[in-house]
Amino acid sequence: MRRIAARDNPHYKALKKLGESGRERRKSGRVLLDGMHLIEAYGRHCGIPEEILVSDSGAGRPEIARYLECRGAAKTRTLLSDALFGELATVDTPSGIMAVVPLPAAMRKLDYDADTVLLDGVQDPGNVGSILRSAAAAGFRQILLSIDCAQAWSPKTLRAAMGAHFQLDLHENSDLGEFLAAYRGQSVATALAAPLSLYSARLQGPLAWVFGSEGLGVRPAVLAATHLQLRIPMPGATESLNVAAAAAICLFETLRSRECHRAEAPVGRSAQPHG
Repeated sequence: MRRIAARDNPHYKALKKLGESGRERRKSGRVLLDGMHLIEAYGRHCGIPEEILVSDSGAGRPEIARYLECRGAAKTRTLLSDALFGELATVDTPSGIMAVVPLPAAMRKLDYDADTVLLDGVQDPGNVGSILRSAAAAGFRQILLSIDCAQAWSPKTLRAAMGAHFQLDLHENSDLGEFLAAYRGQSVATALAAPLSLYSARLQGPLAWVFGSEGLGVRPAVLAATHLQLRIPMPGATESLNVAAAAAICLFETLRSRECHRAEAPVGRSAQPHG
């Protein structure tokens, strides 16, 4: 295991840029994962990291030590002092281990018949990450993010998504209107003034759910491109919901609606004996 002991080390400087700059992540095609949970999620879905970075204190932790003993824990391993690791870490309490991995590309081309989540100007990385986590849990694999969304691969978004990135096809800088115009399923958006309640809708067939920015909601041009607008009933004295909470409600209501539809479907008649 090689060791970096100085801040002016060229490789260390490159790692710092990778953690701090979205432009550097796009330019290098790499991203920094902080913590054992993200690293293991990457390993389950994508493969072996290019490089593992470990702090002096982290190397002594049983969980990290066990991981480093695995043959698939990356060929390149770098040991950093706790001070250098702390400056590189993307969390307040350093995890003791990070990984450099290739920036995953969407594994599939855009599918105009697939369940999809579209994010229109969602700018808080914590909200974006939470929505990605809910989408993965609900089985919505295809995600489109408009150009003004928070970066999907920023450290804060990665932490909030808890490994969901590696189960999803993420399409950043997408033209949402263009996608909705070509979409062959039903596109749906939430709107505070919509007359139809979420719980009155039959959410069957392929769906494209559109969720808008924290302050403005879905932009009028994008909203106009959707087939259906629904409101989430809120009998309490609250003006609106956090977009991540609204997305979770809508995605899992979609699952509930589909389960109910299957349960209500008529059972075919059993075959009658001949005679």
